[in-house]
Amino acid sequence: MKKRTIEIMDTTLRDGEQTSGVSFSASEKLTLAKLLLDELKVDRIEVASARVSEGEFQSVAQITSWAEEKGYLDRVEVLTFVDGGSSIEWMIKAGARVQNLLTKGSMNHLTHQLKKTPEQHFSEIAAVVAQAEKNGISTNVYLEDWSNGMRNSPDYVYSFIDYLTTLPIKRLLLPDTLGILTPSETYSFLYEIRKKYPQLHIDFHGHNDYDLSVANVMEALRAGCDGLHLTVNGMGERAGNAPLASVVAVVNDFIPDVRINVKESSLFKVSKLVSTFTGFGIPANKPIVGDNVFTQTAGIHADGDNKKNLYFNDLLPERFGRKRKYALGKTSGKANIQKNLQELGLTLNDEELKRVTQRIIELGDKKEKVTKEDLPYIISDVLDSNTYQQRVFVRSYVLTHSKGLKPSTTVSVEIDGDSHEENAQGDGQFDAFMNALRKVYSSRKMELPTLTDYAVRIPPGSNSDSLCETIITWEHDGREFKTRGLDSDQTVSAIKATEKMLNIF
Repeated sequence: MKKRTIEIMDTTLRDGEQTSGVSFSASEKLTLAKLLLDELKVDRIEVASARVSEGEFQSVAQITSWAEEKGYLDRVEVLTFVDGGSSIEWMIKAGARVQNLLTKGSMNHLTHQLKKTPEQHFSEIAAVVAQAEKNGISTNVYLEDWSNGMRNSPDYVYSFIDYLTTLPIKRLLLPDTLGILTPSETYSFLYEIRKKYPQLHIDFHGHNDYDLSVANVMEALRAGCDGLHLTVNGMGERAGNAPLASVVAVVNDFIPDVRINVKESSLFKVSKLVSTFTGFGIPANKPIVGDNVFTQTAGIHADGDNKKNLYFNDLLPERFGRKRKYALGKTSGKANIQKNLQELGLTLNDEELKRVTQRIIELGDKKEKVTKEDLPYIISDVLDSNTYQQRVFVRSYVLTHSKGLKPSTTVSVEIDGDSHEENAQGDGQFDAFMNALRKVYSSRKMELPTLTDYAVRIPPGSNSDSLCETIITWEHDGREFKTRGLDSDQTVSAIKATEKMLNIF
């Protein structure tokens, strides 16, 4: 099957910057422009709106200077306005050579915003296009609110496009400005225009207000459009634009007669950088680039992956420079744990694996997130608990901390089947706990070991705060020994380490 190549125009630096609260610095724009064209291999980038600010001018000047050296100048585009040539002068000074001229694609916008007749608007557009051509600037034309124009004033839209075919324009840019189109409308509107104007290069620019932007892009391609406007992470005004990563995956997997140049393996890298620059986090469940999209949580899925990759689909994480993960939690089961153990190079026998699984389920029931990096700590804690016969149980405790009052603890301890309850104060919650414990052991005419060192750590590389390990060093009769406790709460992990000490002691 012969494939047609579709142009991808990334507008993260222009339309994406219209995300509320987002503003790229000049250096950030230059960095992203280089990544988008050199690394990601998009065909074109829209980098700014003309006449916005001095900072915008400087960023465009830097991008065009770099693009000219690389031979990319005709791939760098600027949004301009029908303003008597002011945008053209701005572009000339900034070194830009492609304008995306913003015009009115619906009678509603033309009548109520510009308050002009079609003839007035068309003649002003012609003057701007002529001035651009005179100065070596090529022109693409946006029909703003085109989707509403097709719904409510199609005669105006067709007369406008008829007029544009008489001008030296390179591309017709058709935006669903308010994100109102259904997939069936997208197809029918674009198919009509494609059929009527087969010689025109047509770009579709989708917004995501109804979460239909990717579906609309698929229909736009089916209708025969030549280019797509997308943004990294779907950034843009209101609900944003059609997201680059999702569209690339959909095109590569579901539209066999279309070819695009975008490099899939760089999508995640660019996505993360844009998130860092903007401060806008990527939702964990966002397709392709979200943290969770290549993570299996259910144990049955991990088991199926062990048995001929039963839960894989065509969206293999390696395509996007990522790796499949197996989450650890109450639904993970032994298969998930074994997958993580393999990555860490660890092996456990059946009994040990059963005990570790049970411990992870306990943490999951407490809504704790367990990571691969936590696993060695859990293994250490579980296997350490198997080295002694438990005769002492800390059955219950109440820890209080109030401003202006000393912390206090009430503790219930079972020793060889006998229950003891004491209350004490201390300099902190754990100190109060130890003082109450000393009262219990004092009543049994026993002294406790001396605490000589107390260290708390979290698993290195762990991206959750679910677990901390407390390591306590004890001394008794000139002999030192250490016990460890593991929990999401630091004081509780110290109490667990102390419970182990009581049994060893």
